[in-house]
Amino acid sequence: MRFASLGSGSEGNALLVESRDGARTARLMIDCGFGRREIERRLHGAGCAPEQLDAILVTHEHGDHIGGVFRLARAHGIAVHLTHGTLRAVAGAPGLDQCGPLLRIIDSHAAFECAGLLVEPVPVPHDAREPVQYVIDDGRVRLGVLTDLGHGTPHVIRALARLQALVLECNHDGELLAGNPSYPPVLKRRIAGPWGHLENREAARILAAIDGQRLRTVVAAHLSQQNNRPELARAALAGALAARMADIQVADQDQGVDWIEV
Repeated sequence: MRFASLGSGSEGNALLVESRDGARTARLMIDCGFGRREIERRLHGAGCAPEQLDAILVTHEHGDHIGGVFRLARAHGIAVHLTHGTLRAVAGAPGLDQCGPLLRIIDSHAAFECAGLLVEPVPVPHDAREPVQYVIDDGRVRLGVLTDLGHGTPHVIRALARLQALVLECNHDGELLAGNPSYPPVLKRRIAGPWGHLENREAARILAAIDGQRLRTVVAAHLSQQNNRPELARAALAGALAARMADIQVADQDQGVDWIEV
């Protein structure tokens, strides 16, 4: 298995996952928060044509995760997997009315097969209708994707066991967020609250708490451009792993992260 971030942050998110089994190659994309032309450009840059995607897995309805999903799916006939709550939350979204046959409603507590891969949804605390994150298992390795949640619940910790790779939100540094004069108090409370986004230290706590005996790769993701710094996220996660900061990769908004073999 390998994966690549096509961009991660408040302006758009998409993660490409690829697994080969003999002559068969499965390709999934988690979220699509970019416009159709932009995501097509980013996909081609990663060596993947949109029509090669087997499915798009949606985490929740916020625009930086779902903004381009339905137009891309409609244009290329791509199946879209999402929870019932997410579907209800995006009623009337552009392109949704023409995607009916492509929609696959998932149970947020039940694993399902997709393109030969086992997909395990992980319900998370976030200010959305029925948000999930995902663990992808190809029978050899497990990749966890955990962004957009306010804190790590016991269920989240258990779901991340036995991973070889983890993409983990490090949205903000608490001190930088608190001292940001351009953010009103209500927005600061939302971001820092239990249904908001992960602060570096909470991300490190989750990382330290999971069963990480097999974990080889950690990517910090969804960093706030105003309220975090790559070196702060790296330091927090490296401390939890007793690893070097250089061992932690960071997915940014413009370049994401190039292909990583798991």
